[in-house]
Amino acid sequence: MSVLSASTEQQVEDNLVKEGILNSAELDDLKHKAEEKHTPLLSFLVSDGHISDEVLTKSIAHVTQIPYVNLKSAHIDPKVLDLLPHEIAERYMAVPLGEMNGKLVVAMLDADNVQAVDFLSNRINRTLKVYAASEGGIRQVLKQYETHIGKDVMGEITALDDLTQAAGEVEKTTPGSKKAPAHSIKTIVQDSPISKALSTILEFAAKNRASDVHIEPLENALKIRCRVDGILREIMKLPKSAEPPLISRVKILANLKIDEHRIPQDGQFSIMVAGKEIDLRIAISPVIWGEQVVIRLLDRSGTSLKLEDMGYVGRGLRSIREGIKQTSGMILTSGPTGSGKSTSLYALLQEIKSDAINIVTLEDPVEYKMEGINQIQVNPEVGLTFATGLRSILRQDPDVIMVGEIRDKETAELAVQAALTGHLVFSTLHTNSAAGILPRLLDMDIEPFLIASTVNTVIGQRLVRKVAAENETYSATPVEVKAIHDTVGTLLPEKPEQRAAVGKDLGFEALPLRGDNAYTLVKGVDSPDSPGGFKGRMGIYEVFSVTEKIQELILKRSSSLEIQRVAQAQGMVTMRQDGYFKALAGITTVNEVNRVAAVDND
Repeated sequence: MSVLSASTEQQVEDNLVKEGILNSAELDDLKHKAEEKHTPLLSFLVSDGHISDEVLTKSIAHVTQIPYVNLKSAHIDPKVLDLLPHEIAERYMAVPLGEMNGKLVVAMLDADNVQAVDFLSNRINRTLKVYAASEGGIRQVLKQYETHIGKDVMGEITALDDLTQAAGEVEKTTPGSKKAPAHSIKTIVQDSPISKALSTILEFAAKNRASDVHIEPLENALKIRCRVDGILREIMKLPKSAEPPLISRVKILANLKIDEHRIPQDGQFSIMVAGKEIDLRIAISPVIWGEQVVIRLLDRSGTSLKLEDMGYVGRGLRSIREGIKQTSGMILTSGPTGSGKSTSLYALLQEIKSDAINIVTLEDPVEYKMEGINQIQVNPEVGLTFATGLRSILRQDPDVIMVGEIRDKETAELAVQAALTGHLVFSTLHTNSAAGILPRLLDMDIEPFLIASTVNTVIGQRLVRKVAAENETYSATPVEVKAIHDTVGTLLPEKPEQRAAVGKDLGFEALPLRGDNAYTLVKGVDSPDSPGGFKGRMGIYEVFSVTEKIQELILKRSSSLEIQRVAQAQGMVTMRQDGYFKALAGITTVNEVNRVAAVDND
């Protein structure tokens, strides 16, 4: 309910009395109670159950002379729902009712708020015919969006009874078994609604570029979410009865134990979507309302393994190419889970791959299968860990070794020994910055002189969303101007004649001048295909070589902050600076860079 003026609120009170909903004595008594609780009267009337939200909304609409509609039992045609995107409807608490004389008819919670109506009209670029509706009515229609989306994604689920029946069929298929036999994967309930439903969910995720699908049990429902460009979005809710058959189906396809619900399980399988093979990694964990399933989608065909396409430019790209020319030593990349570290390593291997060298990798799991490279899948169940696998690799005459992740002291020691004995080693660690890699190795009890003598190049990275192809330019706000000055001001060219040289050095053309107080930035147009105005992701990076000065800091066991300062003094462009340059180039936005990259420490 929007904030009403005192005169409007008085008229609403009078109208409630006039309509016989409350009498004057009751109203006076309720006013005193509301004052004692320090609550606005109209809000108190609803929260204390004296009138319904619907009655109050109707009364306000009558007083403000806005047409009212009761949506509590309304069913909106799916074609009408398509007139206003779900995200916008939810944000503005407005739902479409149809079209009239070229206008979009909407019901709004704040129908009497002229500014809110104007915002919505400008947002969707359409003239509106506005009705007032209660919050309960609006939310009832918003739920229909979920049903509508659910029907698109789960069109094969015809009824709740079918789901229950599918659950029974799944359980009957392997009575008393501990694990579904491999041959049963393609024969179990192949034509059942739940089987088709899962296929449709995965196809929907793949076609919408989702990196993960989350199947999350709630107390009375099953929520399905997809992560697109790093952001999770709910796509539908299913009845609770859909949970057992759907999760059992995933377990069967991943060759997991369908009757095990107490411990986590991991597996994998592949699907074909639009002629492309997509690998799926499955992680199932018990939670309080059932079992949560997270499915990671790995589309090899949709990922470029060229360093430039991934966002490496300028000084960072040159440092990396200098590092991979070495015949021994370590090149390490860092960042949180899902920041593209493994993809960076694959791109580096792609750069150096040739018949003249033997490249062996040790991965958990093997995400991209690359021809000409010997890839080993870690399997702790049979004793093949990173450490034992690395020992084995060293007996296979490798020139280049990639270790998917350095997780413990033993693996770190073996990787360092491999680098010392004439091998080029690539690996990843989980740290917040490139400079944090070196102290992290110290924490693993690796001797400082070993780190200083083996590590050649370190990389820190994050992923930012890219501005959609449909976009518009705007002048940077004062806050953005200050942030740009503070972050990259010292790196920008001072004079026009310096632009070409500085641009070539940093990898960005047409850079603004250092003294500029106005910058032209780009923002995407929000649409169902590019939520928030973004589509796709690329990396922002910081890269530095381990110079003699940095080696001295390692030997002194210096902090990551000290190493970061020296690296910057020697020319390293930080992740945040790299992101701001990409925002100035119209690739991403300043806000998006700020979301994923921490402020640099001075």
